[in-house]
Amino acid sequence: MKLVTEENITDLAVERWSTARDPRTREVLTALVRHLHDFAREVRLTEAEWMAAMQWLTATGQISDEKREEFILASDVLGLSMLVVQMNNRLDPSATPATVLGPFHIDGSPELDFGGDMSDGLPGTPLYISGSVTALDGTPVGGAVLDVWQSDADGVYEAQLPEIDEARLRAKYTTRADGSYCLRTIAPKGYAIPMDGPVGDLIGRTEISHFRPAHVHFLLAVDGYAPLITHLFEEGAEFLDSDVVFGTKQELVVAFEEREPGPTPDGGKSDVPWLEARYDFRLQPA
Repeated sequence: MKLVTEENITDLAVERWSTARDPRTREVLTALVRHLHDFAREVRLTEAEWMAAMQWLTATGQISDEKREEFILASDVLGLSMLVVQMNNRLDPSATPATVLGPFHIDGSPELDFGGDMSDGLPGTPLYISGSVTALDGTPVGGAVLDVWQSDADGVYEAQLPEIDEARLRAKYTTRADGSYCLRTIAPKGYAIPMDGPVGDLIGRTEISHFRPAHVHFLLAVDGYAPLITHLFEEGAEFLDSDVVFGTKQELVVAFEEREPGPTPDGGKSDVPWLEARYDFRLQPA
């Protein structure tokens, strides 16, 4: 019988988890055991610190629901989400780069026509985003669905408003045969990540900025092409250099240009000043 000691506990745990029948599961879990044990030894983890960690994980699970993904937020602020994105999206340099999904995406957004207004009368400066979706060689990708979501003029997402039970500042748009798309929304605002939960409590113990720069989220899943999760960031926005989730990329920074009342990219007309952003998404073949 092998008696457990501080010296052999890691080897014994690895030996047990190496019985996982799936090879990849075995690889991941045995590596996890080794790294967790090495971490505990490196920082000389105390029992009180271990218990605090267990309580933090419990609280993170308790505050999470179908609209709030606190574990994703934790992964984001630790830089793990962007690391995984980078490792799994080594795209062609000419392809639109990927960034984090974030904790506020909601499935089942309504489908809107070319130029449809996903802000639906919410206060804010009108913003039109238009451009095209193409392959790397410039071939138009018609029928591509752009799943779009963002925060409001106060920096708040639908998922943060428990009293909201309908789509708010999110929609799906489909490109025309020539790959073109156009959406109407309102100018987003830079915002603080939720600070009322376990992740916010940790951030509050540091000098880390808890803000994100103004941006709009996009998810494109098109047959024959690599899935793309990305943002468009407002040029000149605050916090571009200190994004709390490490998501900013220069290729995704876009000018929001001021326009006077008049014709708009959807073929309509605005009676008030508005903003225009243009961006062409370039997809990498699957």
